[in-house]
Amino acid sequence: MLAAAESCTGGLIAGACTHLAGSSLWFERGFVSYSNAAKTELLGVDPALIARHGAVSEPVARAMAEGALARSPAQASLAVTGVAGPGGGSPDKPVGTVWFAWCVDGRTHSQCQHFAGGRAAVRAATVAHALERLGALLG
Repeated sequence: MLAAAESCTGGLIAGACTHLAGSSLWFERGFVSYSNAAKTELLGVDPALIARHGAVSEPVARAMAEGALARSPAQASLAVTGVAGPGGGSPDKPVGTVWFAWCVDGRTHSQCQHFAGGRAAVRAATVAHALERLGALLG
């Protein structure tokens, strides 16, 4: 069973999963934690971690994935947090920056990607990458 913790995609990963017939056999739940408060309340992300590294960071993505796993009966999880645009970017984290984390087989994996294009393109690329990498990790 899979749990998804989403920020910049706002539920698109859960939507992509549940669009597939039979997904109730493997998709357990999704958390849309768009705000920092939601990351803390829903997933247990330490507010100090967000303050120290920012919401779009490796430590926060990892904490989101681990929190989703801890707050569900799922055996695997994934998390995404990023800057979809058109605003909100910075020199260190430009629009298109997305941090990913996956908890699979007791290990947490993380990765940063930079996607080009507008908001819809960044969000679509984020969904595709999150699910493709999950498939690779599950083997």
